[in-house]
Amino acid sequence: NSVCYELGVSTGALIRKLAARHKPTVKWVGIDLEPNMIEQAKHEIANSGLGVDNVELLADDINLFPYQPADLIVSYYTVQFVEPRLRQELLNRIYQSLNWGGAFVMFEKVRGPDARFQDIATGIYTDYKLAQGYTPDEVVAKSRSLKGVLEPFSTQGNIDMLRRAGFADLTTIFKWVCFEGFLCIK
Repeated sequence: NSVCYELGVSTGALIRKLAARHKPTVKWVGIDLEPNMIEQAKHEIANSGLGVDNVELLADDINLFPYQPADLIVSYYTVQFVEPRLRQELLNRIYQSLNWGGAFVMFEKVRGPDARFQDIATGIYTDYKLAQGYTPDEVVAKSRSLKGVLEPFSTQGNIDMLRRAGFADLTTIFKWVCFEGFLCIK
């Protein structure tokens, strides 16, 4: 009988798997700012063959959405696209929306703690993308497309923001080069 949210649904891949795993006991609400993403997610869920009817998908702004009390809120590489000046208020609202004992799971791209480590992480990730078959032009084009849109914080910057929101209990649950997942419990 829980309400759980995914912030930044994109194509619906994650919420589809979560809803299938926890049907029918959990109501999943997926929010994405882009109506086209919501339509694609609806299409993907309808054609998944999983028979999930415990998902509601909404085109809305996660910064303004009136959250119901929730047991879980998941943000999978979404907060990094929220303007830095708005992030603290968003995390405050997420914390306030959670029931006691509820969890916030946040995955983000993270900056290195200083320029040297940032350069190392950028080099490792660039080499990884090239090894996966991306061309140098594709790697550069992706990097350019994210300038001014994606603004990652450092690990410590994210932890500080989560703690200011009220999360006293938090831990890293995933770390790979410049990507990190946090589990935060209210």
